[in-house]
Amino acid sequence: MTAWERAERVLCVRLDAVGDVLMTTPAIRAVRESRPGRRVTLLTSPAGAEAAALVPEIDEVLVYEAPWMKAARPRPAAADLATVERLRAAAFDAAVIFTVYSQSPLPAAFLCHLAGIPLRLAHCRENPYLLLTDWVPEAEPERLIRHEVQRQLDLVAAVGCRTMDRRLSLQVPETARRRAERLLAEAGVDRKRPWVVVHPGASAPSRRYPAESFAAAARHLALEAGWQVVLTGGRGEVGLVEAVRAMAGVPSASLAGQMTLADLAAVIALAPLVITNNTGPAHMAAALGTPVVDLYALTNPQHTPWLVPHRALFHDVPCRNCYKSVCPEGHHNCLRLVPPESVVEAALALSRETAGRTGVAP
Repeated sequence: MTAWERAERVLCVRLDAVGDVLMTTPAIRAVRESRPGRRVTLLTSPAGAEAAALVPEIDEVLVYEAPWMKAARPRPAAADLATVERLRAAAFDAAVIFTVYSQSPLPAAFLCHLAGIPLRLAHCRENPYLLLTDWVPEAEPERLIRHEVQRQLDLVAAVGCRTMDRRLSLQVPETARRRAERLLAEAGVDRKRPWVVVHPGASAPSRRYPAESFAAAARHLALEAGWQVVLTGGRGEVGLVEAVRAMAGVPSASLAGQMTLADLAAVIALAPLVITNNTGPAHMAAALGTPVVDLYALTNPQHTPWLVPHRALFHDVPCRNCYKSVCPEGHHNCLRLVPPESVVEAALALSRETAGRTGVAP
């Protein structure tokens, strides 16, 4: 039996946001399933922790705002030293460090090294020397480009961890489901009639379809297809959602700013269809089996909805795969030039194809 096969307490490190954590869940499942009784802890960001709390394959969640991540806030080094001691006290047998190809695993590897975790696995572009005990040389994007889910499955397969279930994992608590049903009813949504969730926000400006285009698509679906439109968003997106509603000029419901992530997951699980940008709710829909129309900015090619009926809409541009949070060209043409009519056509077609999921005619 190898050292990895003997490891009972495994730390998984994924310091990004909701969608990134969800796209890592098949690999986390592979880690958990590869040894009976194995316990899996996830070290993640505050945003990632919200999603991790809904993943049954994760036994414990530790929150850490790593100073090498772009969303981190300034704070004293004592916070990092405290994290090292917390990891040391947990006496992990192994650590798997999950990153996108443009991120270095070395800061997290050093953290785990200082914490005395004996086995440390990651993709790495440069020679990590003693910081990693198991080094998978980085091959992206020069030699291959994989879906983010496949990238992480390949990583853990390098130490013998595999799963037959490659779906994303997300479990909706019953309390959240009941709250979602109540919120929808209070908003006047008749779930026996066609309805759609529209999520117009995204953390990165480069991944946001224009508000006026979302509004035009919502207006068409409401007036010509007779669909009820339910808009969602976080507390910081209430203004955006209200702008979309105002420009659409048709009756719609807004749940923006009213829900926890678990509530949003419950609404998405109940919905016949979701229309969103390439952001967390797209991956939540994939995890929950809800068909999704993804306004897919060409910032990168690795994050399309995984193993779920979907349409990924974009306008091809020479500057594709820029990996930027802000459009470097300033024109946003990969999304701006997607006509609202294409969104409507994709939604109607996907609804027809998946109508049996809800029993509601499109």
